[in-house]
Amino acid sequence: MNAGIRLAFVLLVAPTPLLGQGFFDQFSYEGVRLSGVGVDAGAVFSNRLNTAFGGGLRLDWGNIAPRIRVLFTASYFKSDFKDAEIAEFEQQLEGLLPDTIDVSIDLGTISWADIGLGLDLQYWFQPSPRVRPYGGLGFAVHFRDGDGAAIDGTFVENALDMVDAGIVGSLGFEVAVTQTLLLTAEGRGELSTELMTLSARGGVTYRIPYRGAE
Repeated sequence: MNAGIRLAFVLLVAPTPLLGQGFFDQFSYEGVRLSGVGVDAGAVFSNRLNTAFGGGLRLDWGNIAPRIRVLFTASYFKSDFKDAEIAEFEQQLEGLLPDTIDVSIDLGTISWADIGLGLDLQYWFQPSPRVRPYGGLGFAVHFRDGDGAAIDGTFVENALDMVDAGIVGSLGFEVAVTQTLLLTAEGRGELSTELMTLSARGGVTYRIPYRGAE
């Protein structure tokens, strides 16, 4: 009986460090190198801005583990704030005025220009030589610039000029047209402090041939 208990304990406990060790042993910097350069473009939807058109750059930095690649991204889009957001800005400004002043504030059109820099880890789902679906998680840093004729040079513009960070999720696939040319389709969702976005993109990537050490 005691021998049986000892055997069960070993079977339950021993695989845990072995599994952990085996998992982390898969990670290596040997496959991390610039493996592809791509561009993409598509629609950007958000909770505070009107739908806009955006574009980006993708740098595939190779695999850090089997089926897991490192991807650096850069993106840009510019869009006007929704009418409801503008109305809220105007109400907040009117609330700062003394009660003795009865005035209606009209801010007109206000826009945000967004430059994003990101890092993703993407996992290949059952990759094949031609079609490779994937999903990923990552983070991004955004540099946002507010603009509008009524707010230029004011504290409102200063408040809209900011650096923000967010968490990114992606889901997409690549189709190999040739050995070095890929077509990409991807959906990306991001949650940051000031903005939530969802984008649908299509693009093209050039895969850099690598022959390894000779």
